[in-house]
Parts: sequence; C-alpha cells; structure tokens
Amino acid sequence: MTEPKLKALSAIEIFQDLTEDEFNEVDQATKMSTSESGRVFYTPEETGEVLFLLKNGRVQLYRLSPDGKKLVMAVLERGAVFGEMSLVGQGMHNTFAEAIEDCTLCVMSKADVERLILTKPKVAMRIMHAMAQRLIEAEGQLEDIAFKSIPARLASLLLKLTDQETVSSIVKGYTHQDLAEMLGTYRETTTQTLNDFKGRGWIDIGRKHIEILDREALQAQSSP
Repeated sequence: MTEPKLKALSAIEIFQDLTEDEFNEVDQATKMSTSESGRVFYTPEETGEVLFLLKNGRVQLYRLSPDGKKLVMAVLERGAVFGEMSLVGQGMHNTFAEAIEDCTLCVMSKADVERLILTKPKVAMRIMHAMAQRLIEAEGQLEDIAFKSIPARLASLLLKLTDQETVSSIVKGYTHQDLAEMLGTYRETTTQTLNDFKGRGWIDIGRKHIEILDREALQAQSSP
C-alpha cells in the first residue's frame, strides 16, 4: 500500500485498530479520490451502490425542492461514512453531495462493503454506529423544523457548529446563505436573526466568521 493511502485509511475512525495486513486488504477494496471545494461529486442520477469514507475536508448533503430551494440535510466532517448503500441501511435518494472544502475520499463498492462486513466484525459495528448516529441527527433536524422557532433553531445550530471538534467560541466558513440552507429558511430571515443576536450581545459577526460571546444565552434561546 502506498504511504499516502495508508495514512488516509488509518485516519478514518471505522478502520482504527486494524493490523497492517488488514489495512492491505482494505486497500484492495477502496479507491481514493480528491474533490475540490464547490464540486458536486454525487447526484440523484448516479447509479450503483457506493460507500464514501471522508478522510479530509467537509461535505454537505442536500436536496432541492421542485422550485429549486436548497435544503442541507447534513454537513459531514472528516471520518464520516455516507453513500447510497441499502446494505448498511443508508440511502441518498434525491440527494446531492458537494465538497464545501477540498476533500479526500475513499470509495467502496457494495461487493467490497459486503466482504468487509463479513470478515471484519469491528469495522461492521463501527459502520452501524455511524449510520445510527446519522439517523439520530436527521430525526433531531426534523424535530427542530417541526417544533422550534427560527431563532431557537439558529441558536442550536451555532452551538452545534462550535461543538463539532472542540468547544470553541468561533463558527468559521459559513455564509448567511449556508446557515439558511441548513435551517431550511431564507437568507434574509437568517441575517435578521443573526443581527438580533448581535444586538443582544450574544454573538459578533464577521465575514464567514461568527464569534459566540454568550453561550448560556444561546443555550437558553435554543430551547423550544
């Protein structure tokens, strides 16, 4: 196995603790590719079942309404597992996958995933855990849309985006349009709500940069 690909595979959580020989087996079952920021690398018209393993970068999964409105279903960080794969209980029906940062991806076919699950129980359990976590997050998103106001949903989203790696006070790399698409609302509504939060002293706003000044106030706002 080439050194770059070895590092790519070992950085993906579901492959941790594999031996070198097991890594070599996985190497035979994966293809590594890169995707530049802004590229849509999976569309609803794609055929065949594939599983993507995100080694580096960020990816957003989204759908389009008949009138072209975009709804972001998930923003995935490094280590995420996703794809059109009924075998592991996941589908991307009517879903686009777009790199929102330069990405490194490993791709597996259905046959290779089947073989991996049958021969590597630890990997199978980690894939199942990753899929279950995605389902929990999707259910939470639907619940928020159904029961929370826009300010509550925005406060919750800002807290989530600062908590994905470490409990930071900074949300980086998202425009107001990006946030609106993640909330399923309009950019103007999102901007107005952000300005309200800023006026209350809860956040400070820069270019693709939001600083959390009062986490407790946002946590209180995020409650239904």
